[in-house]
Amino acid sequence: MTDETQAIAGSEPLQPLKIKCTDANCETGLHCFRKTKKLVAEHKDGHCRYCDVDLINWDRVHVRDLADADFTFTQMRYEYVRHHYWHAEMDEKAVTYAHHKGRIGLPAAVAKRLVSSVGGAQPFRDGYQTPWAGNPIYYAQHATASCCRTCIEEWHGIPTGVALTRKQLAYLGELAIRYLDLRMPDLNEEPEPIRRRRKKRE
Repeated sequence: MTDETQAIAGSEPLQPLKIKCTDANCETGLHCFRKTKKLVAEHKDGHCRYCDVDLINWDRVHVRDLADADFTFTQMRYEYVRHHYWHAEMDEKAVTYAHHKGRIGLPAAVAKRLVSSVGGAQPFRDGYQTPWAGNPIYYAQHATASCCRTCIEEWHGIPTGVALTRKQLAYLGELAIRYLDLRMPDLNEEPEPIRRRRKKRE
């Protein structure tokens, strides 16, 4: 944890959210499209792993066209975990971080985070490198499927095992920024100072 993140987070540990990438609630229209060996064998990869529904226009979202980002976002919200991050209230630490960066500082922070977390061909502990909370960029990564290379392959059609190109990173970064703009419309352009918490004297 960096000094900057520690200052924002304070001394209280984050409580993990009770959500998994494989969660679904098919009865309410929220599915899990992560492929299984069985689905691949049956040529049904891209279907919901639980109810077999085929909702996503994978050919269209895999084009990675920013002009079609609204459609991509709509498709993503059919998946339980994406839907959660499109609607969940951000925790206090994430909101504080966003205000500290300001709208003007978030693009560089997003770009740096994507390079470090998913940019390489074999990221460390892939699938576990993006925390569930504590930073608005984490919310953006889960919401727009740039949280790990498996999700990137699934939703953006970029294979695992090869480093992401500048163009691919730029595309993922723009999706994350658009998500943050939509979720945090009142965020100031300029950074705001961090208010450090004073430790209570015993």
